[in-house]
Amino acid sequence: MSANDTLLQVTGLTKDYPARHTFLGRKGGTIRAVDDVSFHIERGETLGLVGESGCGKTTTARCILRAVEPTEGKILFHDGESDVDVRALKGPALREFRKHMQLIFQDPYSSLNPRMTVREIIGEPLIVHGVTGGSRLKERVRALMKQVGLDDRYLNRYPHAFSGGQRQRIGIARALALNPALIVADEAVSALDVSMQAQIINLLEELQEQLHLTYLFIAHDLSVVRHFTNRVAVMYAGSVAEMGVSEDLFSTPLHPYTAALISSAPNPDPERTQKRILLSDEVPDPGNMPSGCPFHPRCPFATDQCKSEKPALREITPGRFARCHFAGDLDLS
Repeated sequence: MSANDTLLQVTGLTKDYPARHTFLGRKGGTIRAVDDVSFHIERGETLGLVGESGCGKTTTARCILRAVEPTEGKILFHDGESDVDVRALKGPALREFRKHMQLIFQDPYSSLNPRMTVREIIGEPLIVHGVTGGSRLKERVRALMKQVGLDDRYLNRYPHAFSGGQRQRIGIARALALNPALIVADEAVSALDVSMQAQIINLLEELQEQLHLTYLFIAHDLSVVRHFTNRVAVMYAGSVAEMGVSEDLFSTPLHPYTAALISSAPNPDPERTQKRILLSDEVPDPGNMPSGCPFHPRCPFATDQCKSEKPALREITPGRFARCHFAGDLDLS
């Protein structure tokens, strides 16, 4: 990819947390929440990040946003003129850079300050970064309200006066306030009912087209991911297990975990039968990962090589990546 096409390039991203001390006061070592994650996001596209709870999706996003400090890895953001090393930013430079990447939170209830009005919530980023004030601030907030489908008559109301879908629209308006290039949507629709999910997804699509936005979309609902994203990265135990174009990945998975994940999603077509792939055992303990491939204790195709040798994320076909010794040779359709 050329620099003009790629907005964000993540290479070898790793995040370790210190483990709790044992009962006798001994050090518990470290827990690797994110392990050697690499991907890129092109301008104007939506990259989906999926996987079981605890696989490292949110931690990956928080590292990219510098909400938590990565342990290792490189995060490059192309601002249109040059590549910005996000990990090297500090102080005022980091504060200024935060305008370019914003976050939509999962919970529309707890992510809004109940003691602030809608006007104050949406206008706060503009005030903090010194973008505008006075009458221009009021005009900007009104415009953002209309942009996300809310009546500006409600500017002086508090979050408790709105429904879950309306609160999420307020959160989206706040994320748009600084005109970011990249928006991280962390389970942005999972707390909403199905009809409201569709409305929010349609809104995000419209905003992407109007404002040329780029999304990193984290979700559990595979049907939403398949509809909304251009490419998908599947995470397992802190690592990317598979990555590729959405339609290709869902129709012909290359990793056994991806196939199991897809089979677990309900199928709305009553005439189409779907065989459920049941995995044995549990997700490995991040503080005590198995040797070799982290998925081998649950994989029906595991061999001695899988138990001893950790596979690398490799390109199987153009644009299709998988972390499996036998990717491309297994019948997972």
